[in-house]
Parts: sequence; C-alpha cells; structure tokens
Amino acid sequence: MQRGKISFGKIQLNVSKTPAETNKTEQDAGGFKKMDKQQMIRQIEDVSEDLESQHLKEVMGISGFGRKAAKVFDINEQIAKARTVAPPVQEQQPEDDEDLIGPLPPTGDQKQSDDSLATTEKQAKSESPQDGEEDNEDEDDSEADSDDEESLPRRIPYTHEVQMQHGSRAVLALAGDPSGARIVSGSIDYDMCFWDFAGMDSSMRSFRQLQPCENHPIRSLQYSVTGDMILVISGNAQAKVLDRDGFEKLECCKGDQYISDMTRTKGHVAQLTSGCWHPFNREQFLTAALDGTLRLWQGLRAKEQFQVIKTRAQGGLRTNASACNYNRDATLIAAGCVDGSIQTWDTRKVFVNTTHCVRAAHQKGSEITSIVFSYMGQQLATRSNDETMKLWDLRNFKQPMHTWSNLFSRYDTTDCCFSPDDRMLVTGESLPKDQTEAHLYFYSTKSFEQVQRIPVANSHVIKTLWHPKLNQLFVSCGNGIIKCYYDEQRSIRGAKLCVVKTHRKRQQMEMVGVSQIITPHALPLFRQEKTRSSRKKMEKARMDPVKSKRPDLPITSGQGGRVASSGGTLSSYVIRNLGLSKRVDDDQDPREAILKYAKDAAENPYWIAPAYKQTQPKAIFSEKLPADADEAAPSAKKSKPDSDAT
Repeated sequence: MQRGKISFGKIQLNVSKTPAETNKTEQDAGGFKKMDKQQMIRQIEDVSEDLESQHLKEVMGISGFGRKAAKVFDINEQIAKARTVAPPVQEQQPEDDEDLIGPLPPTGDQKQSDDSLATTEKQAKSESPQDGEEDNEDEDDSEADSDDEESLPRRIPYTHEVQMQHGSRAVLALAGDPSGARIVSGSIDYDMCFWDFAGMDSSMRSFRQLQPCENHPIRSLQYSVTGDMILVISGNAQAKVLDRDGFEKLECCKGDQYISDMTRTKGHVAQLTSGCWHPFNREQFLTAALDGTLRLWQGLRAKEQFQVIKTRAQGGLRTNASACNYNRDATLIAAGCVDGSIQTWDTRKVFVNTTHCVRAAHQKGSEITSIVFSYMGQQLATRSNDETMKLWDLRNFKQPMHTWSNLFSRYDTTDCCFSPDDRMLVTGESLPKDQTEAHLYFYSTKSFEQVQRIPVANSHVIKTLWHPKLNQLFVSCGNGIIKCYYDEQRSIRGAKLCVVKTHRKRQQMEMVGVSQIITPHALPLFRQEKTRSSRKKMEKARMDPVKSKRPDLPITSGQGGRVASSGGTLSSYVIRNLGLSKRVDDDQDPREAILKYAKDAAENPYWIAPAYKQTQPKAIFSEKLPADADEAAPSAKKSKPDSDAT
C-alpha cells in the first residue's frame, strides 16, 4: 500500500500576520493527519511564533526563513518611520547679537528662494571679475615676501657663541649626530675627536680622541641615518666605518692598481675624496676617489662594492670626482668633478648614462669642494675652489639660478649648507692676505641677496654645519678651533647644556703628616738576620765573585786594558808590541827619515854593492834624457846587412 509522503515544508516566519489570524490557526491545529504543504507551513508558524521572535523580526526586518530570497526593504517606509520616531530638532539661536558674524542660516521655507538668488549672483561674479581684488592679493603677497626677507636675519642663531679646541691644525671634517647629542671632528693631523654635549661642561673638552687611519688626514665624516655608525673618509684608498664610540666595524678592501678596468677591482685604488651615507638605508654608503669612480657599498660584512659608477669627461676620457652626495629621497646621486662638471645618475636605472650632466658648471681644473641638495630636494648648491658658489634648480638644470663670487677658498673640503627651512645658503671663506678675519656668509635662496655676514676667526673657515634639530651652527677653522653659534630663544639643547655647567677643578688631596714611632729593632743597624739554611748561604756566596774567588774569565774582548786589547791570541799580542816599539811618528817627514841613512849606505853598502864588487866595481847608469822630448831627434834605425836581406 503506497502512502502519500508527509511533507513538513519549510520554515517561514510571516511578520505580516496579525494576532487574530494566529488564534484562528491555533483552533484549527491538532492531531496527526495527512497535511498538504500549506497546512504544514501554518502549523510550524503557529508553534514558532511568540513575542520574542516577533520583536526580532520587527527589528531585523526579516520576511521569513526558508529559501534564500533577497531581502526586501521599503526605503520610503523606513524614512517615514524614522521621521515619526526621531525627536524634533531645536534651532540654536545666538545668545548675543554682537557675537554673530554674517547672516543667519536660512530656514526650510527660504531655501528655494535663496538658491535661486545664489545662482544669479554666481553668474554675475563669473561674468564681471573684480580686478581690484586681484591687485590687492598681489600687493599682499609682495608685502608678505618682503616681511619674510626682513625676518631672515632674526632666524640666524648667532646671539651667543662658544668654542671647542680640537687641536692646532686645520679641522677638515665635521659631522653631527641626527639626534643632536654628539658631534665628531677630524683634522689634518690625523686626529678624530668625539664631543658629547650631555657629558661636557663649560670647558668644552672632547671625551675621546683617536687616530682611526694612522698617518692619513681625515677628509670627511658623516653619521648614518640612525646615528649608530660613522663613515670615515681619509687620505688613503680604504674607507672605514666606526661605531658610536669609535671602535672599528668595517674597513673597505683595496683594489688592484694593476688592473686597468676599474669595474673589475674590489675597491678604490687611489686616494678618497668624499663619501656619504644612504638617506634611509643604514648599511649602504657611497665613496668617491681619484681613480675616476664612485662606489656603492652594502652591508658591514661585504668584501667588495656592489656597484661602480664611472665619471667621464667630455670626449669619454676619465675624470675624477671631488665631491658626491645623495638627494633626500635617494633617487639621485650627484658628483662634482675636477673638470668643473656636475653629473647625476638615477638610482632606479643602470649607472651607464648620466641623468643630468652640466659640463661648464665651474671653472675647469678647479675642484668642486661641496655638492649638497636642499631639504625639499628641488635645489642643488655647489661650492668650488674657483671662488664661486652656485645655486641650481633641478627642474631647469642647464643654467644656475645664481652665482656668488669672491669667496676665496684654499682647502678642497670647504663646503656649503642649506638652512633647515631652505631659505638661506651658508658658506665660509678662507682668510685672504689683506684681511685679518674670515667671515661666514648667509645668502637668501629667493632674492639671492646677502642676508648676514659674521666674522668668525683670524683663520680659514672650512666646514659649516647647521643642525636642523638643535638650530645651532658649528664652524670649523684652520687653526684647530670649532665654533658653535646658538640663539638663547630659538636653539635647544646642544651647547646650551654645556654652558650652564661650571668646570670644577679636581680637589688636591691634602696628606696630614702623622708622627711615626720607630723601634730600635726596626732600624737596619739593629736588625738581626733571620737564620737561613746553609744551602742558601752557599748559593749566595757562590754568586759573589769575591767570596767565591772566581778566576779571571777567558779573553774574549779587549775591554778593561787587558792583553786582548790587541787581539785574542798570543801572536797578535807580540806583533802589536813589536810594532809599537819601532813605530815611526806620524809627524816626521818620510823623505828626511830615509835620507838620514844615505851616508851610511854609501860608505858601508850592505845589499847591492857587494854583489857587483868583482864584476862591475864602477856603477854604470843610464844616460839622462833631455828636458824637452820634442827637441831630441829619434835615433836612426840600424840598417840591416845585405847578407841578411838576401
């Protein structure tokens, strides 16, 4: 017997059902029987519906469970419901009419009329612009610029100054910690000094001094971006990396000078000229040398560079880079060359062709001593030994924006720097012959006029550092002095921490004399020797040559007036004494010493005359030649007899 399938249907919640309909379904429901689909749905709805589920359906807006049908929302109905439920908004009226500025906001009834008026006013303004307002805006801008130019001298922190003594020779390198806690300096006398502002007092003494590169002058110093490492560029071909306290962490390897291709060597083969850290990579740095290359180094364990950049002169010949630097976002590498050119490369491309190349940037043959980017990255400043400083715009790099001249420079490390707001350019000059003081110059980057000139010292001004966090100026001089300029109001920390600390001299220790009581038995005269063993006494007496009656040592040298003064053997002693007994004085004439025996030799011949006494009693000597050999005619040759000829 086949029975019909019992179907329970699908659960569906009907929110729209009223309580009356619910009661009706409750009366109809009851018992087990064969139900169709509609009856089963009604039965399940009756069981599942209660007050809590009904409230849930009202809140969530659920029409029913079962088939996954899209939820339907009536937006207009929900907006109308929200308006009826929301509390009325009370308009806030101003308390005082004096505080009210401008017209009152329009109400709902006035919106349409106000909108139409606003559109007509906008059309009228667009058709007839006000020329007078534009002129006023231009005048305001010019006045603001003039006010800014007048305020530039007040931005320079030079109201107070303090000096630090590095040594007696020229300070060629100067660098500051990014946090402003320390600075380092290097000089031509191979010394490198560390200065800590938190630990110094008013005497301004460095806490450490060392020679990192032995007998090579320090040309450049720079802190890494994190401030935990220092790059040292010296007069040799190997750059060094020191930690914060001066301990060596890396020494770059030296290349093979017998290889002509500089890309095949592991390092520089000539003297270094400049170097700098990557702006945000703490393990990458750049170096330049007189071998015509720039080299990029990565990591503290690398044995060789990972990139080589060649600087080329006009015509493809090699030229040397005297200064190099990164821009602020590390997308450009710039190099100033000895031939007076400025060359840049894009770090995102292959270092084969230059991105910018200005050949006649400075005088040919004069070194570009410094090349520095502005903080915004749009300008570039160069300093050269041709007594000029130039400002360039990277967006128009063919011609300089301005050139400042008559800036004498003797050192190939004289630099320039931007102010922290890029509104001024600072550089120093070497001491000319006809002046008694060297000056520090401040120029505006907008009007290109001289803002200020500060006398520094009666020596050359070499390095200039304007620290952006401390707002202090550090200037190194040719007489070994480092001067720090600061403003009492605008500058923070740095040298201001040291000036307030008084230098305390070490207190001398005063020793109070205490009377000492000496007993008689403590004196050496009354001291009794301790009993020692006979063996130790015998060993001590054996070491004494007098007590042990040591015999004379063998003759090995001629000291002390002994026999060995003439030699080590007896024969040498006898020969020396015999020679001394018949020695002829050196001041006697040797000719006179021989002639005094002439009469005795003639009367009593002993050697030659007795041998010829029987055969030749009378001596026959050779004939004397005439005085002039030219006058004597040569003797005729003796003719041969005829018999011999036949």
